[in-house]
Amino acid sequence: MNWITWTLIFTGVGLNAAAQLLLKVATRPLAAFSHFDFATLMASILVLAGSMPFWVGMFCYGASLCVWLAALARAPVSIAYPMLSIGYVIVAFASTMWLGETLSPAKILGIALICAGVALVSRSAA
Repeated sequence: MNWITWTLIFTGVGLNAAAQLLLKVATRPLAAFSHFDFATLMASILVLAGSMPFWVGMFCYGASLCVWLAALARAPVSIAYPMLSIGYVIVAFASTMWLGETLSPAKILGIALICAGVALVSRSAA
């Protein structure tokens, strides 16, 4: 695989991770709703419709889909799909820095194992 294929894969992963983080930010106001019913659903839709992070997150999802399709056209799915795991790593660290979430030792170990697995899969592409 060439550098363009790798760029497409990592861009798709990055856009997907950005979408997750932005949608988390957009849904923070929804935590105030203590139960789920039709009125809550309508209020949630209104909150999200007026949320810039929601719309940017949705744009990132759409863009990630387009980029991912281009990556899949060039890369074996057995190599490309495991690379999506890098999104877990990006989201874990970004949510710690941006959203104030915590990284426990177990999460850090899990991230290290994900990185090791991705490295092994990517080496098989060589």
